Amino acid sequence: MLFLFFLRKDNKCNRKLVILFAIPMVIGNILQQLYTTVDTLVIGNFYGHTSIAAIGTSSQLLEVFMCIFMGIGSGVSILVSRCTGAGNKEELQKIIDNATAFTYLVAVPLTALGILLTPAILHMMQVPADTWDLAVLYIRIVFLGLLGNMGYNMNAGILRGLGDSVASLVFLVISCLTNVVLDFAFVAGFRMDVSGAALATIIAMYLSWFASILYIKKKYPEITFTVLPKRPRKDTMQVIISLGLPLGMNNSLYTVGHIVLQSLINTQGSEFMAGASVCGKIMGVSSIATASFSAAMCTFAGQNYGAGNYERLRQGARRIPVFSAQITISLGIIMYIAGPNMVHWFTDDPMTTAYALLILNIQLPFQWCFGVLNCILNLANGIGEVKYSTVVNLLMLWAVRIPSAYLIATFIDGHYVSAGVSISFIFGMTAALFYFASPSWKEVRRKADLQKESCEQYEIPRTKVLARGA
Repeated sequence: MLFLFFLRKDNKCNRKLVILFAIPMVIGNILQQLYTTVDTLVIGNFYGHTSIAAIGTSSQLLEVFMCIFMGIGSGVSILVSRCTGAGNKEELQKIIDNATAFTYLVAVPLTALGILLTPAILHMMQVPADTWDLAVLYIRIVFLGLLGNMGYNMNAGILRGLGDSVASLVFLVISCLTNVVLDFAFVAGFRMDVSGAALATIIAMYLSWFASILYIKKKYPEITFTVLPKRPRKDTMQVIISLGLPLGMNNSLYTVGHIVLQSLINTQGSEFMAGASVCGKIMGVSSIATASFSAAMCTFAGQNYGAGNYERLRQGARRIPVFSAQITISLGIIMYIAGPNMVHWFTDDPMTTAYALLILNIQLPFQWCFGVLNCILNLANGIGEVKYSTVVNLLMLWAVRIPSAYLIATFIDGHYVSAGVSISFIFGMTAALFYFASPSWKEVRRKADLQKESCEQYEIPRTKVLARGA
């Protein structure tokens, strides 16, 4: 697939280019949702609400350890997209080599640390006694797959930066099918409960990682891509960390806040925990557009900023958030109608069902706000203004979501704590929109105006930035 960014295009073509690049990521995010949802679906049908609750609360802990690295991966994707846009092959090779080294340097110690600290963190999260053993078992097994998870996500980020959004989709298809088959084999066939679901997940993730390595080596022979890490270069590593670490810290602090919120959920009992977990899987479907268009925005911004296509960048900044909101609203309507039936796919427990529908009705109407804010913040990330997105995310979580959730739980009803999420989405979108009044964006607009005037005055042909893809 060719990812083409033209300096000036009409609205119809702009929409087509963005959607064509985002479609594989939309499908990929559907598969990722299926990837995690199948675990809950199979467990819910063959076991009970305590097993669902164990998987739901354990996923929050894993995210804490993953988020710093995922931020680094996003930073690598931005740097790769800039090098691709600027045609700097030498710097591109350095970034990819150091990204591989970083994967190993982080994954191995985090695996050991995660296994050791799991009980202490779950205790802080106030996990109920009837869920405790299952949660500890599940998360410890999943941590053994951390290297495969990180390796795949790093390679997927590299491919997105190169403009290749199709390849990662193929790997996810392979991984998802493997996970589904192994889930039924281990959980339903061998009756392994949550340990079977965890084992299926890590096997599938390692398979995706190995497939992505083979693909990059074959598809991009001009890139010397190695399985084992090379010695990292200090200067390049500093560039990666300087861009990626703020994103990672942003994500990590954000996820720590989710754990605090999960602690409030856990105090309501295992049935409410299970309901929240089921609702999370359904809500994930409505947020597919958010994740996909946000990734597209980040790559779009990085490539066009690197190539100096400021007018094209300005056009995308106006339209991509709107696309994301439109699709998120459409998916939200479908989820609202289909929600009651979808909940029953996971569980027949009446209380778990009632809680899942309650949370769904509170959060779903405001999901589109998250789609808009996330696109705008990824625009800022793509051109290197990571501080802005960090501040907005931290305020949204620590100044709005958690305090409002605690106030609701204390003075109204603990079963309505998810209203804090909806309130934070509204605040976050409002704060994100102020980015368009920032000095850095005003400078982009100034350069875009000069570029537009120059093209019109001298009738310069419409140029393009070309990133090779699958």
